[in-house]
Amino acid sequence: MDWHVWLAYFLAAWLIALSPGSGAVLSMSHGLQYGVRQTTATIVGLQIGLASILLVAGAGVGALLLASTTAFMVVKVLGAGYLIWLGVKQWRAPVDGAASDAAAPSEPAGLSVRQRVLRGALTNATNPKGIVFMVAVLPQFIDPNKPLALQLAILLVTTLAVDSVVMHGYAFLASRLRALMQSVRARKTQNRVFGGVLMGMGASLLMVDRVSKAG
Repeated sequence: MDWHVWLAYFLAAWLIALSPGSGAVLSMSHGLQYGVRQTTATIVGLQIGLASILLVAGAGVGALLLASTTAFMVVKVLGAGYLIWLGVKQWRAPVDGAASDAAAPSEPAGLSVRQRVLRGALTNATNPKGIVFMVAVLPQFIDPNKPLALQLAILLVTTLAVDSVVMHGYAFLASRLRALMQSVRARKTQNRVFGGVLMGMGASLLMVDRVSKAG
């Protein structure tokens, strides 16, 4: 991969990662609930999901999904349904009035590391917007005359590195507000704000269309 091509993708990766999405919302939600260190598990999961989308798009499977109305509809409904389900759980999560400032109040008994990783992975892997975007953008940075595997590896490492930094940034900013979110009312408001945003994002996924094959 040529240096200027990688640099262009590097800049694009920052713009993509900084764009607010379900991953950013989840990172902020967990950053506020658990703090930055524990949210790393969530962010690892997000990167697993992001890697799966990139590899699917790079291998050409993403284009096949977009070519099939039924397959894309299944992915879209699953992705939308998952985010809406997350939003409903967040909205309805009980708040422990006796919780200390070290507790994670917004999830029943808190999520384990494994659960946070899985939640992050599913949030990105079931996002049809990610598939549409990768299928549309990734080919612009791939030279068909050079080994595909090496180019995909470079793009994958770049994407995950940039996204990890950005998601940790979102989690850090949210975690700074933890001291202000200790009352029952504040934590209930937090649950409903993030829950509402996730439900809204889930509903918006139902409006995602397949990209055309032009270009």
